[in-house]
Amino acid sequence: MNSYERVFKRLKGEKVDKIPNLNIIMTFAAKFIDVPYSKYVKDYRYLVEGNIKCCEEFGIDMVSAISDPCREGHDMGAKINFPYDDVPRFNGNLIQDYKQLDSLNVVDPLKGERMLDRIKAVELFRKKVGGTYPILGWVEGAFAEACDLRGMNQTMLDIHKNTERLEQLLEICTEQAIIFAEEQVKAGAEFIGIGDAAASLIGPENYKKFVLPYEKRIIEAVHDLDAKVKLHICGNINPLFEQLVKTKADIIDLDWMVDFKKAVEIFQGQASANGNFDPVDVLMQGSPEKVKKAVEECVNRGDETTFIAAGCEVPASTPYENMYAVNVPL
Repeated sequence: MNSYERVFKRLKGEKVDKIPNLNIIMTFAAKFIDVPYSKYVKDYRYLVEGNIKCCEEFGIDMVSAISDPCREGHDMGAKINFPYDDVPRFNGNLIQDYKQLDSLNVVDPLKGERMLDRIKAVELFRKKVGGTYPILGWVEGAFAEACDLRGMNQTMLDIHKNTERLEQLLEICTEQAIIFAEEQVKAGAEFIGIGDAAASLIGPENYKKFVLPYEKRIIEAVHDLDAKVKLHICGNINPLFEQLVKTKADIIDLDWMVDFKKAVEIFQGQASANGNFDPVDVLMQGSPEKVKKAVEECVNRGDETTFIAAGCEVPASTPYENMYAVNVPL
């Protein structure tokens, strides 16, 4: 059974030979192939090489085009800093005044430098490992993208002071995410990941108004193309379980501080839970024995459709022996 078969069987609750390992690898993959992260995020060929080699070496069951949250924002006009060997970051807010929304346009992903680079990564994944590993594309959720373009603090204030203008920005971000996701599916992605980390900070009431409708639209658009969705919201999302299943995401990532057992119970029959041991205390700083114990605890709290992964990205300096310890044969 290869990884492609394993993941899709697990989604259906069918028998598999091991629980699929969906660890997110970014900086770890760059380090593994000995390239600085600035090269990894700017040249899709390094990203593809790093992902495939890590999947083959450490038993990870999905190749992924995720690298940083700045791709859409870059092509929409935001200034981005690219540290030599660290994750890209926004340099100031593109939308400092909502009057600028009048000139903020959705960008054709095929004409955007960094979005096109991700699409090329998906195409190369399909050429090299299509049918062997499921391919995960990636987009920023609308709320996360709004925070990227407007700034986290200002966006939080806008929830209360500039509601209508924030909703206009969310509409633009949603449209951008949809067309970017669609191009990645056309290029060969069977899954689209949606990163919406900022959504963990606003509580159920605001999530229902400013996040859920937009996530649902992105997910529906992906499903219309017969692809699956993996929703990733870092942080404590315990209060959001009931809302999360309404997104119709196929897999929902759960960070290490989230109640995995309760999530599995609420998601039952509606979504697969993925997680959720501590990426730092357990995976990076722990021993192989500690990793195995944490993984077993997740397995015992899960059901026949759950997946295994650290709560968030694998840290770059994670020991190899700990990565091997994640895999659980059945």
